[in-house]
Amino acid sequence: MTFSPETAADLAPRILAGERRALARAITLVESGRADHRAQATALLDRLGTAKKALRIGLSGTPGVGKSTFIESFGMMLVGQGHRVAVLAVDPSSARSGGSILGDKTRMERLSREPAAFIRPSPSQAQLGGVARRTREAVSLCEAAGFDVVLIETVGVGQSETLVAEMTDLFILLMAPAGGDELQGVKRGIMEMADMILVNKADGDLKPAALRTMADYAGALRLLRRRPQDPEGFPKAVAVSALAEEGLKTAWEDMQALAAWRRAQGHFDRRRAEQARHWFETEVREGLLARLVTDPAIRARMQALGSAVAAGQTAPAVAAAEMLAALQR
Repeated sequence: MTFSPETAADLAPRILAGERRALARAITLVESGRADHRAQATALLDRLGTAKKALRIGLSGTPGVGKSTFIESFGMMLVGQGHRVAVLAVDPSSARSGGSILGDKTRMERLSREPAAFIRPSPSQAQLGGVARRTREAVSLCEAAGFDVVLIETVGVGQSETLVAEMTDLFILLMAPAGGDELQGVKRGIMEMADMILVNKADGDLKPAALRTMADYAGALRLLRRRPQDPEGFPKAVAVSALAEEGLKTAWEDMQALAAWRRAQGHFDRRRAEQARHWFETEVREGLLARLVTDPAIRARMQALGSAVAAGQTAPAVAAAEMLAALQR
C-alpha cells in the first residue's frame, strides 16, 4: 500500500471521527518498516495526540485455552454495555511470507460484524515473543478513534508477556481446567505479572475441574509477594465460560474495580508514565541499532572491524570501542 504525505495528513481527522477504514489504513502505515512510512506515521501520531485514553487489557494463555472464543464473548458483552472495543490480535508470522497464520478475525465472526468493534490481526513479524513492534502505536490509533477498551491478544505464554505488560493497564492470564500439578508448568514470572487469572471452559463436564483449578491458582497467588499496585483480594483467580458466556460480567466488574482503585491511588497514571519512558528509551535503542544496518559507511566499518576480530587482528572489546567511537562522530 502506498501513502502520500497528503493522504497521511488526511487520516488524522478521519480517525478522530471514528472512521474504521482510515483506522485500518493508519495501522498499516505504522506497521510499515519503510523509512518514509515511519516518518509519516510519526507525524500522524503527533497530530492525533494522546488526549483520548482507553482501558488497555493484555490477554494471554497457552494455545488451545480458548483466547479467541473468550475475546469474542467478552467483546460482545462489552459492546452490549455500550462500549467500543478494539482487538489487536498478534498472530505468529509465516516464516515464508511473513503473513499471519492463525487469522483471528475469521475466528471472531460475531464480533467482527459489530459496528462498535474493530479487530485487527497483525503478523508478529518475528518480533521477540510474537508481539508486533508497532502494537503500542496501533493502541494509540484505536484510542484516537474513540475505542474505550483495547484488548491485546498475544501468541502464548512466553517472553511476549513482558512486552504486553509494558503497554497495557491490566494483564489477564487465561488458563484451562487442569490438575494441580499443571501449576508447575506456569512460570512464576508470568504469575507475578498477572492481575487476574481466568480459568476458562468452566462449563459442562469440565466445570468441577475448572473450579478446582481456580482454587489451585487462588492459593498460589496468595503465596506471592504483595504488590503495591494491588488492593486487597488482588491478584485473583476467577472461573469463566466463554462458550456458555458465564462469569464474564463478574470478571469485567473485577477489572473495572481494579482499574478504578489504581486510578484513585495514583498507580494508574504513574504506570502509564513509566511505560511512556520505557518505549521512548526502546525507540532510541532501536534507532541506534538500525544505523548499523541502514548507514552504508557505518555498515562497512562494522564489517571491516568484524573481519579484523575474526582474523585475530584485534580484540573484540577494542573493536567494539572503536565502533562506538565512530557512531559518536
